[in-house]
Amino acid sequence: MPTARKFFNAKEQELIVEAIAKGELQTSGEIRLHIENFCLGNELKRAAEVFKKLKMHETAERNGVLIYIAALSHKIAVIGDEGIHQKLGNEFWQTLVAKLIAQFKADKKAPALAACIIECGEQLGKYFPRAQDDKNELTNTISY
Repeated sequence: MPTARKFFNAKEQELIVEAIAKGELQTSGEIRLHIENFCLGNELKRAAEVFKKLKMHETAERNGVLIYIAALSHKIAVIGDEGIHQKLGNEFWQTLVAKLIAQFKADKKAPALAACIIECGEQLGKYFPRAQDDKNELTNTISY
């Protein structure tokens, strides 16, 4: 099993970063991916810690989405800041995670993640459309 930095190869990483940029074209929301090796506790709690560490709660409209992966622990969480969470609710995030897990098991990690990111962008766009003067508040790179 690959470690966090090798979870996706260079081409897959490029696909994911492009998906983030494409997903954010439709919205003022911000989408990030964080990968680490281990999550010893609850993945939702750890994702919330990473969310704060990445300063995702500091976006103007509180509409950031974090996709969290613990590569060696086999854990995934998708969480949204309060602005978007109020609109979409737990069921939406749980459905995304279930889709990702199924696709990861089918060894379609990168395409599944790219599709998940695009879907997040579409949902964000419904509630937080991109303004003409929108600026990218957070980097689109993968964090580790």
